[in-house]
Amino acid sequence: LIGRVREVSKEHPAFGTLKQGDRIATLVSLTLTPLVIETVRGIRPEIDRIDITGHAILFASGIFAKLPSDLPDTLSLAALDVAGAPALVARWVKPGQTVVMLGAGKSGALCLAQARELMAGNGTLIALDISQPALDALKNIGLCDHVVACDATKGVDVMQKVSDLTNGAMADLVVNCASVGNTEMASILSVKNGGTVIFFSMATSFTAAALGAEGVGKDVTMLVGNGYVPGHADLTLELLRKNAKLRGLFEQRYT
Repeated sequence: LIGRVREVSKEHPAFGTLKQGDRIATLVSLTLTPLVIETVRGIRPEIDRIDITGHAILFASGIFAKLPSDLPDTLSLAALDVAGAPALVARWVKPGQTVVMLGAGKSGALCLAQARELMAGNGTLIALDISQPALDALKNIGLCDHVVACDATKGVDVMQKVSDLTNGAMADLVVNCASVGNTEMASILSVKNGGTVIFFSMATSFTAAALGAEGVGKDVTMLVGNGYVPGHADLTLELLRKNAKLRGLFEQRYT
Protein backbone atom coordinates (compact mmCIF):
# COMPACT_ATOMS: atom_id res chain seq x y z
CA LEU A 1 0.00 0.00 0.00
CA ILE A 2 0.89 3.66 -0.36
CA GLY A 3 0.29 5.95 2.56
CA ARG A 4 1.34 9.16 4.24
CA VAL A 5 3.10 8.96 7.60
CA ARG A 6 0.89 10.18 10.42
CA GLU A 7 3.13 9.34 13.38
CA VAL A 8 6.36 7.48 14.15
CA SER A 9 6.94 5.95 17.57
CA LYS A 10 10.15 6.95 19.33
CA GLU A 11 10.89 3.23 19.72
CA HIS A 12 10.53 2.56 15.98
CA PRO A 13 13.81 2.05 14.03
CA ALA A 14 12.62 4.63 11.50
CA PHE A 15 12.28 7.37 14.12
CA GLY A 16 14.38 10.29 12.93
CA THR A 17 14.44 8.92 9.37
CA LEU A 18 10.75 9.30 8.64
CA LYS A 19 8.77 12.38 9.49
CA GLN A 20 5.10 13.23 9.50
CA GLY A 21 3.80 13.67 5.97
CA ASP A 22 6.38 11.47 4.24
CA ARG A 23 4.86 9.25 1.57
CA ILE A 24 5.92 5.62 1.67
CA ALA A 25 5.06 2.27 0.16
CA THR A 26 4.98 -0.70 2.50
CA LEU A 27 6.93 -3.74 1.37
CA VAL A 28 5.16 -6.32 3.53
CA SER A 29 2.05 -8.27 2.62
CA LEU A 30 -1.26 -6.67 3.47
CA THR A 31 -2.15 -9.97 5.17
CA LEU A 32 0.37 -8.96 7.85
CA THR A 33 -0.65 -5.29 8.06
CA PRO A 34 -3.28 -4.05 10.53
CA LEU A 35 -5.49 -1.98 8.25
CA VAL A 36 -8.66 0.00 8.89
CA ILE A 37 -10.66 0.86 5.78
CA GLU A 38 -12.96 3.79 6.43
CA THR A 39 -14.12 4.45 2.86
CA VAL A 40 -13.65 2.66 -0.44
CA ARG A 41 -13.21 5.45 -2.96
CA GLY A 42 -12.69 3.41 -6.09
CA ILE A 43 -12.11 -0.12 -7.35
CA ARG A 44 -9.85 -0.47 -10.39
CA PRO A 45 -9.52 -4.15 -11.34
CA GLU A 46 -7.76 -3.31 -14.59
CA ILE A 47 -4.66 -2.31 -12.62
CA ASP A 48 -5.26 -4.48 -9.53
CA ARG A 49 -5.83 -1.54 -7.22
CA ILE A 50 -8.31 -0.16 -4.71
CA ASP A 51 -8.38 3.47 -3.59
CA ILE A 52 -9.34 3.88 0.06
CA THR A 53 -9.41 6.27 2.96
CA GLY A 54 -8.10 4.58 6.09
CA HIS A 55 -5.07 3.97 8.26
CA ALA A 56 -2.56 1.19 8.85
CA ILE A 57 0.14 0.26 11.34
CA LEU A 58 3.63 -0.68 10.22
CA PHE A 59 5.45 -2.65 12.90
CA ALA A 60 9.11 -2.13 13.76
CA SER A 61 10.03 -5.13 11.62
CA GLY A 62 7.92 -3.94 8.69
CA ILE A 63 9.96 -2.91 5.68
CA PHE A 64 9.06 0.09 3.54
CA ALA A 65 10.39 2.39 0.85
CA LYS A 66 10.09 6.13 0.52
CA LEU A 67 8.34 6.94 -2.73
CA PRO A 68 10.82 8.32 -5.28
CA SER A 69 10.23 11.76 -6.68
CA ASP A 70 11.16 10.83 -10.25
CA LEU A 71 8.59 8.05 -10.75
CA PRO A 72 4.77 8.22 -10.55
CA ASP A 73 3.33 6.70 -7.40
CA THR A 74 1.26 4.14 -9.30
CA LEU A 75 4.30 3.02 -11.26
CA SER A 76 6.39 2.65 -8.12
CA LEU A 77 3.65 0.70 -6.34
CA ALA A 78 3.26 -1.74 -9.23
CA ALA A 79 6.97 -2.48 -9.23
CA LEU A 80 7.47 -2.57 -5.46
CA ASP A 81 4.59 -5.03 -5.15
CA VAL A 82 6.84 -7.75 -6.60
CA ALA A 83 10.29 -6.33 -5.83
CA GLY A 84 11.53 -9.50 -4.18
CA ALA A 85 11.32 -11.48 -7.41
CA PRO A 86 13.94 -9.76 -9.60
CA ALA A 87 16.24 -9.29 -6.60
CA LEU A 88 16.31 -13.02 -5.87
CA VAL A 89 16.67 -13.87 -9.55
CA ALA A 90 19.77 -11.67 -9.56
CA ARG A 91 21.40 -14.15 -7.14
CA TRP A 92 20.86 -17.15 -9.38
CA VAL A 93 21.11 -16.00 -13.00
CA LYS A 94 24.49 -16.47 -14.67
CA PRO A 95 25.72 -15.75 -18.20
CA GLY A 96 25.27 -18.67 -20.57
CA GLN A 97 22.21 -20.09 -18.85
CA THR A 98 18.88 -21.01 -20.38
CA VAL A 99 16.20 -19.38 -18.22
CA VAL A 100 12.49 -20.17 -18.45
CA MET A 101 9.97 -17.69 -17.04
CA LEU A 102 6.45 -18.96 -16.31
CA GLY A 103 4.21 -15.90 -16.27
CA ALA A 104 4.35 -12.67 -18.27
CA GLY A 105 2.93 -10.29 -15.67
CA LYS A 106 4.63 -7.78 -13.37
CA SER A 107 7.06 -10.11 -11.66
CA GLY A 108 7.79 -12.03 -14.86
CA ALA A 109 8.67 -8.86 -16.76
CA LEU A 110 10.94 -7.56 -14.00
CA CYS A 111 12.68 -10.92 -13.60
CA LEU A 112 13.33 -11.11 -17.33
CA ALA A 113 14.71 -7.57 -17.33
CA GLN A 114 17.06 -8.44 -14.47
CA ALA A 115 18.15 -11.68 -16.14
CA ARG A 116 18.71 -9.92 -19.48
CA GLU A 117 20.93 -7.35 -17.80
CA LEU A 118 23.05 -9.92 -15.97
CA MET A 119 23.39 -12.28 -18.93
CA ALA A 120 24.57 -9.46 -21.20
CA GLY A 121 23.57 -11.30 -24.38
CA ASN A 122 25.12 -14.61 -23.33
CA GLY A 123 22.27 -17.04 -22.74
CA THR A 124 18.65 -17.70 -23.66
CA LEU A 125 15.48 -16.32 -22.10
CA ILE A 126 12.18 -18.10 -22.71
CA ALA A 127 8.85 -16.69 -21.55
CA LEU A 128 5.69 -18.82 -21.23
CA ASP A 129 2.19 -17.59 -20.52
CA ILE A 130 -1.36 -18.41 -21.52
CA SER A 131 -1.79 -14.89 -22.93
CA GLN A 132 -0.25 -14.32 -26.35
CA PRO A 133 -0.65 -10.50 -26.14
CA ALA A 134 1.23 -10.45 -22.82
CA LEU A 135 4.02 -12.52 -24.36
CA ASP A 136 4.18 -10.35 -27.46
CA ALA A 137 4.57 -7.27 -25.27
CA LEU A 138 7.63 -8.80 -23.61
CA LYS A 139 9.13 -9.93 -26.91
CA ASN A 140 8.55 -6.53 -28.53
CA ILE A 141 10.63 -4.74 -25.89
CA GLY A 142 13.46 -7.25 -26.06
CA LEU A 143 13.04 -8.95 -22.70
CA CYS A 144 13.17 -12.51 -24.04
CA ASP A 145 14.42 -14.55 -26.98
CA HIS A 146 11.45 -16.91 -27.32
CA VAL A 147 7.81 -16.78 -26.27
CA VAL A 148 5.46 -19.74 -25.97
CA ALA A 149 1.71 -19.47 -25.43
CA CYS A 150 0.73 -22.46 -23.31
CA ASP A 151 -1.25 -23.60 -20.28
CA ALA A 152 1.20 -23.98 -17.39
CA THR A 153 -1.15 -26.38 -15.61
CA LYS A 154 -0.33 -28.95 -18.30
CA GLY A 155 3.16 -29.94 -17.26
CA VAL A 156 3.94 -32.42 -20.02
CA ASP A 157 2.92 -29.97 -22.74
CA VAL A 158 5.15 -27.28 -21.24
CA MET A 159 8.04 -29.75 -20.93
CA GLN A 160 7.74 -30.66 -24.60
CA LYS A 161 7.74 -27.04 -25.72
CA VAL A 162 10.83 -26.25 -23.63
CA SER A 163 12.51 -29.40 -24.92
CA ASP A 164 11.82 -28.36 -28.52
CA LEU A 165 13.32 -24.90 -27.94
CA THR A 166 16.41 -26.23 -26.16
CA ASN A 167 17.01 -29.32 -28.31
CA GLY A 168 16.36 -31.49 -25.28
CA ALA A 169 18.83 -29.72 -22.97
CA MET A 170 16.04 -28.12 -20.87
CA ALA A 171 16.49 -25.06 -18.63
CA ASP A 172 19.19 -24.25 -16.12
CA LEU A 173 16.78 -22.05 -14.18
CA VAL A 174 12.97 -21.93 -14.12
CA VAL A 175 11.23 -19.01 -12.42
CA ASN A 176 7.56 -19.59 -11.66
CA CYS A 177 5.58 -16.35 -11.50
CA ALA A 178 2.29 -17.91 -12.62
CA SER A 179 -0.83 -16.61 -10.87
CA VAL A 180 -2.69 -19.94 -10.91
CA GLY A 181 -2.25 -23.22 -9.06
CA ASN A 182 -1.13 -26.59 -10.35
CA THR A 183 1.92 -25.29 -12.20
CA GLU A 184 4.54 -27.04 -10.07
CA MET A 185 5.12 -29.91 -12.51
CA ALA A 186 5.52 -27.59 -15.49
CA SER A 187 8.40 -25.98 -13.62
CA ILE A 188 10.00 -29.23 -12.48
CA LEU A 189 9.72 -30.98 -15.83
CA SER A 190 11.19 -27.99 -17.68
CA VAL A 191 14.44 -27.82 -15.72
CA LYS A 192 17.44 -30.07 -16.25
CA ASN A 193 18.80 -32.41 -13.59
CA GLY A 194 20.91 -30.30 -11.24
CA GLY A 195 19.01 -27.17 -12.21
CA THR A 196 17.07 -24.71 -10.06
CA VAL A 197 13.41 -23.73 -9.78
CA ILE A 198 12.33 -20.55 -8.01
CA PHE A 199 8.67 -20.50 -6.98
CA PHE A 200 7.30 -16.97 -6.64
CA SER A 201 3.68 -17.95 -7.17
CA MET A 202 1.60 -17.74 -3.99
CA ALA A 203 -0.44 -20.61 -5.43
CA THR A 204 2.52 -22.99 -5.12
CA SER A 205 1.87 -26.23 -3.24
CA PHE A 206 4.84 -27.54 -1.26
CA THR A 207 3.33 -31.02 -1.41
CA ALA A 208 2.93 -30.96 -5.18
CA ALA A 209 6.45 -29.61 -5.71
CA ALA A 210 8.26 -31.92 -3.32
CA LEU A 211 6.41 -35.11 -4.17
CA GLY A 212 6.27 -34.21 -7.85
CA ALA A 213 10.05 -33.91 -8.13
CA GLU A 214 10.42 -37.19 -6.27
CA GLY A 215 7.82 -38.87 -8.43
CA VAL A 216 9.59 -38.08 -11.70
CA GLY A 217 13.07 -38.65 -10.30
CA LYS A 218 14.24 -35.09 -10.88
CA ASP A 219 17.28 -33.82 -8.95
CA VAL A 220 16.40 -30.14 -8.72
CA THR A 221 17.00 -27.35 -6.21
CA MET A 222 13.68 -25.70 -5.35
CA LEU A 223 13.49 -22.27 -3.73
CA VAL A 224 10.52 -20.39 -2.35
CA GLY A 225 10.79 -16.64 -2.87
CA ASN A 226 9.76 -14.92 0.36
CA GLY A 227 9.36 -11.48 -1.16
CA TYR A 228 12.28 -9.91 0.65
CA VAL A 229 15.88 -9.57 -0.43
CA PRO A 230 18.04 -6.78 1.04
CA GLY A 231 18.05 -3.86 -1.38
CA HIS A 232 15.18 -5.23 -3.44
CA ALA A 233 13.23 -1.98 -3.61
CA ASP A 234 16.15 0.07 -4.97
CA LEU A 235 17.10 -2.68 -7.43
CA THR A 236 13.58 -2.91 -8.84
CA LEU A 237 13.02 0.82 -9.21
CA GLU A 238 16.43 1.11 -10.87
CA LEU A 239 15.36 -1.45 -13.47
CA LEU A 240 12.53 0.89 -14.48
CA ARG A 241 14.86 3.87 -14.60
CA LYS A 242 17.44 2.11 -16.79
CA ASN A 243 15.02 0.40 -19.17
CA ALA A 244 12.75 2.90 -20.89
CA LYS A 245 10.83 0.18 -22.74
CA LEU A 246 10.17 -1.75 -19.53
CA ARG A 247 9.00 1.45 -17.88
CA GLY A 248 6.73 2.14 -20.84
CA LEU A 249 5.18 -1.31 -20.52
CA PHE A 250 4.51 -0.79 -16.81
CA GLU A 251 3.04 2.65 -17.42
CA GLN A 252 0.75 1.23 -20.09
CA ARG A 253 -0.41 -1.64 -17.88
CA TYR A 254 -0.51 -0.16 -14.40
CA THR A 255 -0.74 3.62 -14.47
